[in-house]
Amino acid sequence: MDKKIVEKYRKAGRIAAEARDYGESLVKEDALLLDAAEKVEKYILEKGAKPAFPVNIGINDVAAHYTPRHDDKTVFRKGEIVKIDVGAHVDGYIGDTADTVEVGTNNYESMIKASKEALSVAVELIKPDVDLSVVGAGIETTIRSYNFVSVENLTGHSLKQYRLHAGKSVPNVSNDVKEKIEKDDVLAVEPFATNGAGRVGGKTGGNIYRLVRDREPKTENSKKLLRYIKEKNGVQPFAER
Repeated sequence: MDKKIVEKYRKAGRIAAEARDYGESLVKEDALLLDAAEKVEKYILEKGAKPAFPVNIGINDVAAHYTPRHDDKTVFRKGEIVKIDVGAHVDGYIGDTADTVEVGTNNYESMIKASKEALSVAVELIKPDVDLSVVGAGIETTIRSYNFVSVENLTGHSLKQYRLHAGKSVPNVSNDVKEKIEKDDVLAVEPFATNGAGRVGGKTGGNIYRLVRDREPKTENSKKLLRYIKEKNGVQPFAER
């Protein structure tokens, strides 16, 4: 991979990690989710990158893919377990990172530790020519050693320029898919440990969107909206706010 591209990935990763840590510091009892999301996104811009997707804030059994609306009045409550998922990009080269914290308690310390250790195991396994299913097996085995289960229908993913989900999936469980890691692959590894059933239900729609196909809108307002989305976000994910 070209050294300039590698440095852009590294810069995006550094900024995303710093923004994630800043976001964690904002998770306090009675603080607004909206304030936290907007401050983290502003931080990314001030550091010389752009958000690769709206900051995701998942509380309790919301595993992922939720971001506050512009008028969201939800606040953090003591005892909640909060997932902060942050992405930054530099010229389209993406850093994607997440962490889990609690609001004023330590009730989920073991579960958080299980996910962190599973991530470390996965990173050690990732090498060219290794099957991605081997990585999934390592994640699953580690999480089960803590008496939790992996969320099987959420996965990590490959990254390419301006493409957050670039085709390959990094499983959180052992499976029969024989897809190998290749040299120059860039992968986001996303272990999910849970004390629940091990699957997200998907019963409610998400509130993060992206442009997946282009066709001529019928109304002038729709045309204006589509132009705005293209100019501001391109193919990157966006939210109502």
